Amino acid sequence: MDNRCLIVMDDPSNLCYWNCLLKVIADTSNGSRMIWITRKMSIPPNLTSMSTDPHPLRQRTDEESWAMFTHALKVNIPSELHALKKKIVRRCGGLPLLIDKFAEELSHKDATIEEWSNALEQPYHDQEKVWSSTLYRIYKDLSLYMRRCLFSLIIFPPDFDIPMRRLITFWVAEDMVEIEDKNEAPEDVAERCLNMLIAQGLVQVVNKKLNENVKTVRLPHALRQYWLSKAQEATALGNHIYTRSELFPGNDMIRRLVDHLDKDDITFDHIHGGHNTSSTSLTRHYRDVLSFRSFDNQETLEPVQYIGNFLGRCISSSCFLLLQVLDLENVFRPKLPEALGKLTQLRYLGMRSTFLEKLPSSISKLQNLQTLDIKRTNINTLPDSIWELQQLRHLYLVRTLCGLFVDEETPVRDGLNRLLGLRKLGLAMPSQRKAMLSQVEAVSEWVQNLKLLRSLRVKSISEDYEAWDLELKPLTGHLNLSYIYLFGRLRNPSFVSQFPLSLIDLTLSGSELTEDPMQSLDKLPNLRSLKLYAKSYLGKSMHCSRGGFPQLRVLKLWKLDQLEEWKVEKGALQALRDLEIRYSERPLAVPEEFLDRSPLLKIDIVEPDQ
Repeated sequence: MDNRCLIVMDDPSNLCYWNCLLKVIADTSNGSRMIWITRKMSIPPNLTSMSTDPHPLRQRTDEESWAMFTHALKVNIPSELHALKKKIVRRCGGLPLLIDKFAEELSHKDATIEEWSNALEQPYHDQEKVWSSTLYRIYKDLSLYMRRCLFSLIIFPPDFDIPMRRLITFWVAEDMVEIEDKNEAPEDVAERCLNMLIAQGLVQVVNKKLNENVKTVRLPHALRQYWLSKAQEATALGNHIYTRSELFPGNDMIRRLVDHLDKDDITFDHIHGGHNTSSTSLTRHYRDVLSFRSFDNQETLEPVQYIGNFLGRCISSSCFLLLQVLDLENVFRPKLPEALGKLTQLRYLGMRSTFLEKLPSSISKLQNLQTLDIKRTNINTLPDSIWELQQLRHLYLVRTLCGLFVDEETPVRDGLNRLLGLRKLGLAMPSQRKAMLSQVEAVSEWVQNLKLLRSLRVKSISEDYEAWDLELKPLTGHLNLSYIYLFGRLRNPSFVSQFPLSLIDLTLSGSELTEDPMQSLDKLPNLRSLKLYAKSYLGKSMHCSRGGFPQLRVLKLWKLDQLEEWKVEKGALQALRDLEIRYSERPLAVPEEFLDRSPLLKIDIVEPDQ
């Protein structure tokens, strides 16, 4: 084929025809290109050798949605209507076609708060025609467990930004994911499921971390009613999704209990009052409940008493004994009854941001507990018996700003070191007094045995909160470890060459390295974010070799006071998008290699006196 051409294939089903076409235009040296549009996630084997990476379509972010909406509207928007920005972008759910349709609709209305607000209150029936057939095709291709996971997002309030951490542990605790490989952690299966739902455009990414990992997601508002109807048809979430009686008339049994502070909900009076509710009535509704979540995020100065009272009444009436998930995140200081220890099937106990002051001592009886989240609470001590919980894989807590504080009394051996299933660990240790030497060794051995670890944050601090000696064993065997934060003097300088290849985000502070760390770190193929903070490197020169740091997007060099020269070879740091040089006493020139990369590369330099 001599002529240059562009061929677009929209979801081709006849692979035989496709193969013939490939033979005709196999040579693309003359500039010919082919675009293959498909709903399927996998690429046929005969394409993998000649195609570039797939370009998955995605929902637009809130800012992208607003920019697209204002462009499609083709009229100036009065300043007072900007107050409706959040409602407009959420209604459209990041879906370009809906954004365009809604802009077209509003362009025929008066640009007033009243007119636009009325349009926002209208149902989605006309817009559903735009995407319902496509959604149905995608829905048919989803496996049963992926449908269950998708439907579970309806449990969260409309327009609620769901932390990925919270969603993954929810799916695992309720056995929603399907594990085919016994060697694969259920959390990995759950994360893969979420990424597939995102890639299909069914779940919207709201925020990402610096390393580009998903932080929070949302069920697009425009699709919510559609999936709610499908969930009701399938009854995939048990007999109640919200527990609103009109959703499932004639059935009193609740499997998943959710408190949305809805006074029309059949359970509202039971939860928020109901001291006179009979034991028989409680048993009829709550005997077989598998999960209880409260979204009472009201700002208050008084501890929330009603949840503890409700839990106590239910447990004393032999209810909730099958409970697997108790999620009270953001509920202010809920009172947990001592009878909590009777919930022996509990796998997930979420108390994050509750400012809870203590846990009931009976928590040691929860032998099936997998996740205990008491981050951002006022809990300062944990009972020693908590380390006897053999199933515990996730422990989120804050004792100081550094996480778990390990001192001479902390039960590391025959305690913490039994938690071999941890995926995220953050701890701090005081300066290595004689009494701490055995503890430091025990922590080092424990960390080395945490083969499922994905995030590691360790601080070694002196009494003046300065960096102290930090001793860890090589981490090359941690194949899933993607995030590392280390604060302390690295006693073994070669440790920087012993990071795993899976590492995505690395922060070093107070490391006092004397050899150029770039010569080792540039070989990490997946590293996307590197932060070298105060005293992490004491050398005078730094060198980045050609081809080094192939994926690095974020580089921060803060308070490297001895650094005088930084050389970057051509072809190094090709993916870099964000460079920060801050507070260094000696002026550090930006390498010439970076000067012609604008506007792709953002460079931020802050002098000490700024």
